[in-house]
Formats: sequence, C-alpha cells, structure tokens
Amino acid sequence: MVKVALDIHGGDHAPDVNIIGAVNAMSESNDNLHVCLVGDEDQAIKVLKREGVDPSLFSFEHCNECISMGDHPVRAFMSKPNSSISKGFSLLKSKGVDAFASTGNTGAMLVGAMQTVKSIPGIIRPCISSILPHTDGSVGLLLDVGTNADCKPDVLYQFGILGSIFAREVYKIENPRVALLNIGEEEEKGNLLTKAAYQLMNDNQLINFIGNIEGSDLFTPKADVVICDGFTGNVVLKQAEGFYELIKERNIEDEYFNQFNYEEYGGTPILGVNGNVLIGHGKSSDVAVKKMLKLATEVSDANLPEKISKVFI
Repeated sequence: MVKVALDIHGGDHAPDVNIIGAVNAMSESNDNLHVCLVGDEDQAIKVLKREGVDPSLFSFEHCNECISMGDHPVRAFMSKPNSSISKGFSLLKSKGVDAFASTGNTGAMLVGAMQTVKSIPGIIRPCISSILPHTDGSVGLLLDVGTNADCKPDVLYQFGILGSIFAREVYKIENPRVALLNIGEEEEKGNLLTKAAYQLMNDNQLINFIGNIEGSDLFTPKADVVICDGFTGNVVLKQAEGFYELIKERNIEDEYFNQFNYEEYGGTPILGVNGNVLIGHGKSSDVAVKKMLKLATEVSDANLPEKISKVFI
C-alpha cells in the first residue's frame, strides 16, 4: 500500500475538494492507497462526516498554519513550520509517507522540496512536466513547464534524461523519443541555447534523441518527450489551457480536445528530487485531486527517485 500525505489547505477550493478527492481516490484504489490528511484535523473530520465517510479510514497530521497562494514561497516556508506544506514535507523526509501532494503554492512546494528532501546528487535543476495529448490517442511529455525560466544547455540535456525516465517508468513508453522544441527541425536552427543543447543531446547514449521539433508538431505523435526551458514551456502550457477554455465557452464538445482539461491528469511530480513530490493545479476540483493521488501511487510504485539516482550517481 502506498501512503500519500495530502495538503488539505492547498488550492482555490480547499479544504472540501481535497478531502472529497482523497475519499474517492481511496475508494477506487483497491486498497493500494492510504491518504494522510495534513491540515486542520477538526475541519477535515467535519467534512468527512458531512460526506458520510468514516474518519478512521484516514490518518491525520494536524497543523494550524497555512501557506496561501499569495505568500512569498521562501519566507512563508521558513516562517511557517506548522503549515500544511511544511508538515507534509516533514512526513516525507522522515519516511512517514511515500509521497506528498499539494495543489497549493507551487513556489513553496518547490522550496520545500529543495530544503527537505533535496535534489538528487548530480541534478543541476529539478523540473516539472505537463502532458501533451497526441492526435492518435497517445500522450507525450513537455518539460520544463515553469520551474526554470532560464536554462543552460546542460540543464536541458538533463531534462531529456529525466523526461525519458519518467515516460518509460510511469507511462510505460518503451525507449521514449526525445525531441528539443525549436523554431525549425534543422540542426543549425535556433538560438544559442538550443544549438548548444542539440549537440549535448545528440552526442550521448542515455536518451533516444530524434532532433528538433517545431511547435506545430507538439500534439502529434512525433516525439514522446519534448524538452524546452521553463519560460517557453509555461507559455505553451498556458496557451493550451486557454485554448481549451475557449472551446468550452463555445460549447464545443470534442473527444480529443477534452484531453486538454488539466483535470484529466491531476498533477505532476517534481523530477530530480529525493522524494515523491506532486504538484497540482491551484484550481483543482475533487476529480483532479483524485487523479493527482492516483498519479502519486504510480510514481511511488515506479521508484522514480531511485531510478534517476542510478543514472546520475
């Protein structure tokens, strides 16, 4: 059984959606998941009883502070040791849980990961990813999508390794094809960053590098893992989310474009740290929280940090 700590105070609709998401995740897990609710225990029990759920099915880590979305990540994490995010990381560091998940302050989650479980030795910059729904029904990964706005070539090269391991171990993509997001497919295209990164990625045996990919091919099954700096990745991610919102506003129903709904995927792990840390969208519903917890079990079962460590140590 995988034990996951969930920050019940994270996100725009806390704590109700987080607790209801946890209830549904556990009920569908076939006894493979146990959730520890991190936050105000009395508040959590009140919601559980309102939903007709036995509180004894859960464990609790009580705390009386919360890091809000508007708090400064570093200052808040350091000054609020009794916050749900701080307590969640304490549980993860002490091995009291197998994973920690939150839809709260992303910056504080990143600071917490770096301050507690820390980066895997050899990793220059941890990163986060997003799903790329492909037109043939398969999925790919895009990384980084916001953790590192500025990157050097060797950082992008490491992202290729991290994304390849994630795609293989969690999404079961055999020998994932790794591509570099660029303004043209030709080797000589791009800026100084992408040109240098191309050479590093092309001259190694750790990834199945297939070259450059253009933005027009992101949602085709041309590559399984697409690499870019966090600034570019975040722009792509927000554009896709905005496009999905436009479709919904026009009452257009389409099976493919429904895959752009972030609720379909729940969250993303921070790749490159010594622990299973998952971040969800601040607007997450109970459905998204449920799927984030399901992903947490899959990431834990895959032993991602251990497999990443073996490559970099």
